[in-house]
Amino acid sequence: MDLHLSGRIAVVTGAGKGIGLAVTRALAGEGARVVAGAHSVTPELAELAERAPVRPVPADLATPEGPARLIDAAIAGFGGLDILVNNVGAVTPRTGGFLSVADEDWTRTITLNFLAAVRATRAAVPHLIERGAGSIVTIASVNASLPDPLVVDYSAAKAALLNFSKSLSKELGPHGIRVNTISPGPVSTGLWLGEHGVAAAVGQATSVDPATVAKQAAGAAATGRFTEPQEVADLVLLLAGDRAANITGTDILIDGGMTPTL
Repeated sequence: MDLHLSGRIAVVTGAGKGIGLAVTRALAGEGARVVAGAHSVTPELAELAERAPVRPVPADLATPEGPARLIDAAIAGFGGLDILVNNVGAVTPRTGGFLSVADEDWTRTITLNFLAAVRATRAAVPHLIERGAGSIVTIASVNASLPDPLVVDYSAAKAALLNFSKSLSKELGPHGIRVNTISPGPVSTGLWLGEHGVAAAVGQATSVDPATVAKQAAGAAATGRFTEPQEVADLVLLLAGDRAANITGTDILIDGGMTPTL
């Protein structure tokens, strides 16, 4: 199926690894030109840039000016913007409970998981309006609708992303700009399975092997497994292209059936 992405110009945040890298690779594979924002350019991203129309741009997306740098890079380097993928995010398990989460923890979490997307979107929207079309896809989380005290601040930030995106879809729809979110459950990336990931942090706090923690998390899904980054990237491709031209204001779960409600 031709997703009509060839020649489109995209910005992806948090593109150095995990879901962001998979999305960058998938967009480039469909012929899109991609500005790939990352705190630091990973070897995997650098290797991709050598063989695909991908321009890595180092940027600290926790700063007020960081997200706009990526939009500026797309305009300067490729001459426009069609697609924004807000992917950057991070989570710290709060194994000490709610009272262990200080103001600075809340600020850090909300800045990276919510405000970075707001700032990137603010910088992108004028260019998308000028073009008269575009797609904004934001990676939220299953925790936006399944709040978890272990990630209380992360859950709140991701819920804000859903609310923000739904509101924005109503404003931007008349301009031909679609705004959607994707909410993954646990994904096979370093965020969950890395040396300092969720499984390792929970395992250390509970004296349980991280592999057992991961297995228990996977068991909460009807499919009994984690989602793969490429599976999230495939959803991004669909929402980014005009095959999904009348889908906006929608959140798509990809959690293996973890969410038990309608």
